[in-house]
Amino acid sequence: MDKYYKWKVLLIIAIVGFSLWKVYPPQEKIHLGLDLQGGMQILLRVELEKVPAEAREDATDRVVEIIRNRIDEFGVREPTITKQAKDLVVVQLPGITDRERAKEIVGKTAHLEFKLVSEDSDLIQKAEQAALATEPNKEEAAPVGVVPVAGIPEGYELKIISDRGRTETLLLQKEPVLTGDRLVNASVGFDQYGQPIVELQLDGDGAKIFDRVTFQNIGRRLAIVLDGKVHSAPVIRDRIPSGQAQISGNFSSEEASDLALVLRAGALPAPVVIEEERTVGPSLGRDSVTKGIQAGLWGALFVFIFMPFYYLLAGAVADFALLVYGLVTMGVMALLHASLTLPGIAGFILSIGMAVDANILIFERIREELETGKTSRAAISAGYHKAFSAILDSNVTTLVTSAILFVFGTGPVKGFAVTLTIGILASMFSAIVVTRVVFDFLTRKNPNLQLKMFQAFKKPNFKFLKNRFWAYGFSVMVLALGVGTIALRGRQNYGVEFVGGTLVQVRFAKPVSTEEIRVALGKTGLARELIQRYGEESGNEFVVKTLERETKKLEDAFKAVAGEAGFEIVRVDSIGPAVSRDLQKKALWAVFWSSLGILVYLGWRFEWKFALAAVVAVMHDTLFAFGVYALAGREINLPIIAAILTIMGYSVNDTIVTFDRVRDNLKIFRKMPFQELVDLSINQTLSRTFLTSLTVLFATAALFFFGGAAINDFAFILLIGFSIGIYSTVFVANALIVDWKAH
Repeated sequence: MDKYYKWKVLLIIAIVGFSLWKVYPPQEKIHLGLDLQGGMQILLRVELEKVPAEAREDATDRVVEIIRNRIDEFGVREPTITKQAKDLVVVQLPGITDRERAKEIVGKTAHLEFKLVSEDSDLIQKAEQAALATEPNKEEAAPVGVVPVAGIPEGYELKIISDRGRTETLLLQKEPVLTGDRLVNASVGFDQYGQPIVELQLDGDGAKIFDRVTFQNIGRRLAIVLDGKVHSAPVIRDRIPSGQAQISGNFSSEEASDLALVLRAGALPAPVVIEEERTVGPSLGRDSVTKGIQAGLWGALFVFIFMPFYYLLAGAVADFALLVYGLVTMGVMALLHASLTLPGIAGFILSIGMAVDANILIFERIREELETGKTSRAAISAGYHKAFSAILDSNVTTLVTSAILFVFGTGPVKGFAVTLTIGILASMFSAIVVTRVVFDFLTRKNPNLQLKMFQAFKKPNFKFLKNRFWAYGFSVMVLALGVGTIALRGRQNYGVEFVGGTLVQVRFAKPVSTEEIRVALGKTGLARELIQRYGEESGNEFVVKTLERETKKLEDAFKAVAGEAGFEIVRVDSIGPAVSRDLQKKALWAVFWSSLGILVYLGWRFEWKFALAAVVAVMHDTLFAFGVYALAGREINLPIIAAILTIMGYSVNDTIVTFDRVRDNLKIFRKMPFQELVDLSINQTLSRTFLTSLTVLFATAALFFFGGAAINDFAFILLIGFSIGIYSTVFVANALIVDWKAH
C-alpha cells in the first residue's frame, strides 16, 4: 500500500471538486473561439513612424484603449483587444457578421479638423492653374479627398468635396483652426432634408475658439475634415458661441451612428493598417461545433469500449481515469479562461488517444511482472515504477512541441497548443495518480485480486532490423517524390497565411458552377483567381483565393452569380504580405526549436546517438507527411503546421518507448549483440505500439470522417504522420542506432 494513499485520495477529491465547480455550467464557463461561434479577428499595425518621436512610447497602448472604448460602445459581447509586439494590436469580435462596419469602427483614425476655405481669388486661380497643369487622377484621389498637385501656394492644400452628386475642389488652409481634441460629445441628428447628420459639442475652451473663429470669419466657408476627407464646408452665417457644430455628408443612419461613436471614443494617436483579417460566419461556427462534437463522441466511444474489452478490470479503471482526465482538462480551461477552438477540439480528442498511451504502458508492464509470478499488488507497484520513465520522457517531449507551438502560433493554433498542453498534464495526473489510487483501493479490499488481460502478441520474435536497408531505400524514394512534388507545386502548396492575399468561402442559395463564378470574376477584373468547390462536390459552397486584399470586387461578382437567390460569406481570411512573411518565419522557427528542444532533452536523458536518431526520425516523418500531403494536392496553412508539430511530438513519443526499453535491456543483457537486443526491445513493446497506435489512429479517423470539411486537411495529415511514425520508430530511429553503434 502506498504510504501517501490517503493524501492522494484527498488530492483527487479536491481537484475533481474544484474542476466541477469551475466548469459548471459548461455553456457559461467554457468560451468558444471565433471559429466555433463566428466573429472577426483583426490584426492592426500602428504606423508609429507617423507619430512624433517623443510621443511613440505609449502610442500603441493608447490605440488599444481607444479601440476598446469604441468596441464597448459598439455593443460587442466579450471582445478581446490586446497589444502584440510594440506596434501590433489584435482585436477579436465574437458574433460580428458585418465585416466592413466593424473594420470602419476599429480602423478609422477619427482625426477631426476644422479648416478655413480660402476666398482669395488670386490664390484660387494659381491653385486651379497648378491643378490643370498636373492633370491629377481624380478617380484615385476622390476616396480621401486630396488633389495631389505641385505648385499649390505654401500653407494651403486642395481638397475634393462631393455633396448630393456635385463635386467641388476647395483650397483649404493647411493649419486647422480647431481639432477634435476639444470634442466632448457626438450624436446623431437630422438636417432640414431629413438626412442623418452628426452633431458635435465642444468643451469650454473649444467653444471659445469656435466662437472667435466664426465671429471673425462671417461669410467665409469652414470645412469640416475627417481623416483627410472634407465632409462638408458650410458658409459661416453668424457667430456660434454655443460650441456646437455638425457634420453632414449623405450618411445613412448607421454610418452617422458609427461616426458619432468613433468621435466620442476619441481619435487614434496614429493611423492603423489592417494587416490581417479573419472572419467566420455564425453558420460555419455552428456547423463546426456540431461536427467537432460528433467526431469527439465517436473517438471517445471507441476508447471507452476498447479499454475494458481488452484489459478487462484494468481497462475499466482506465475509463474512470479518462473521465477524471476530461473533467480536469475542462476545469483548467475554465480556470484559465481559455477559448475552445476547432483545432482545440482536435487537440482534446487527440490527447484522449494519447492519454490512453500511459495506461497501456503501465498495464503492459504490469502484465510482464505478473508473468514472473509476482502478486497483483507487487506487479502493480513494479509496473508503475518501470513505466514511469517512458511516460515522463514521452510527455515532456510532447510538451516541448506544445510550448513551441504556443509561442509561435496565433489564434486557433494557440488554442490547439493550450488544449493539448492541458490535456497532456491532466493525462499524466489521471494515469499515474488516479489509476494507482484505484488499484491500491482494489488490492486493499482484495489482496488476492486477479488482473486478467487479453494479449495481442504472445512473445513475438520478429527480426525487424534484418531488412532495414530495404526500408532505407523505401524512405529515400518516397521522400524524394514528396520533396519533388513540393518543389514543383511551389506557391500552390501554401495558403494565404504564407503567401498573402485573401481567401473567401462563399455559400450560394442556388446551384452554381465554377465557370459561372470565373466569368463573373473576369468581368470585375479578377481573371486569375483560384476557385474550388468546398466540401461536397455537389454542394453550392466555394473557396475563392486572390492576391488582392480588398473583397468588394469578389462580392460584386458573387452578387452577379447569385442573382435574387442570394449568397452568404461564411469565412474570410485576408493576410497582408508583412504578416505572411512573419508567419512563414515563425513556422520555420517553430519546427527548428521543437527539433532542438527534443534533441537537447533526449541527449540529456539518453546518449547523443539515441537523441540524434530520434530527431532524424522526426524529420523523416515531417518530410514524409508534407510530401504525401502535397501529392494529395492539399494546402499548407497554420493548422497544418500545428498538425506537423503534433506529429513530431507523437513520433518522438513512440520512439522513446522503445529507446527506454533498449536502455533497460542494456543493463540486463550485457553480452547480447546490439542488433538482437534492439529487436528484442521492439518486440517487447510491440503490444504497446500496436494498441496505442490503434486508439490514436481511430480518434484521428473520427476527426477525418466526422469532423467536417473545416478540419479535414488537419485530420488527413495527422493520419499520414501517425501512421508513418510507427514505421519510423522501427525502421529509422532504431535502425540508425544499430548502424551507428556498430561504428
